Amino acid sequence: MMDPPSRKETDRNNYPPVTGISRDEHIGMVREIFTTVPGRYDFLNHVLSLRRDVAWRRFAVRKMRFFDTFHLLDVATGTADLAIEAARRHPAIRVTGIDFIPEMLAPGREKVARRGLAGRIRLLQADALGLPFPDASFDAVGIAFGIRNIPDRLAALREMRRVLVPGGRVYVLEMNAPKNRLWRGFFAPYLNRVLPHIARLFSQNPAAYLYLVDSITHFPPPPAFLAIMEEAGFSNRERYSLTLGITSLYIGQRSENGGLVKVPQTVIPANPGSRSGTGAGIQSYLTTQDSGSSPE
Repeated sequence: MMDPPSRKETDRNNYPPVTGISRDEHIGMVREIFTTVPGRYDFLNHVLSLRRDVAWRRFAVRKMRFFDTFHLLDVATGTADLAIEAARRHPAIRVTGIDFIPEMLAPGREKVARRGLAGRIRLLQADALGLPFPDASFDAVGIAFGIRNIPDRLAALREMRRVLVPGGRVYVLEMNAPKNRLWRGFFAPYLNRVLPHIARLFSQNPAAYLYLVDSITHFPPPPAFLAIMEEAGFSNRERYSLTLGITSLYIGQRSENGGLVKVPQTVIPANPGSRSGTGAGIQSYLTTQDSGSSPE
């Protein structure tokens, strides 16, 4: 006779909807979900988006501009896809990726090492709501498909703004549920009916992917999210609609005292990472972290 399912297995089949749960419940649910999916995360992420996530990341990285610290912060880096794409596209930059789930960082470090990028990409465990970096440390902050998993999005965006240099930009890539024929006629049925069957075949926790669908469905519509960015202090806000609105790239700029900061196009520094000031501060932090972290 088969043993009855454990409490954890039962709970995994019954994740509550993201609406109506507390901040702490949401954080705990996200922690459990992403602890169980790292081995198949990349594959099922491609399935979730019909592999459009690769093109969406490339589009976001092409929009990035580096002009001062030549340093990108990738928040909720997961298995480091955005960090790797940015390092490949912009050979003069360094990238720091952070995630609060250590199980997600392990396969990310393996991917970084396989691509020969360990000297330019550092992956650290850290919380998006309390970024452990000095003010004005990064030219750009990116987050791909992670903001919907953070209950307090306003606080997270304010932290991202804090660590940006004046004129630096945040790049938020996120899926949403547009009210159009493509979503109603194809993508919504695909996510709600087809994806769960695929997840059961390839994931030890298929309920995690039902949560992902739920989090996409309940993410704020573009005007509402742009308003959150404005409240967080970002100016020059832009939104790019991708794949007929299924995904959006949101861009906002850190300005000082309400004024706009003129930012040059990306230039190649003579010696990236050698500058003083904020670059020295962030390098000091990373050196301290490396001395006590697990080998990459």
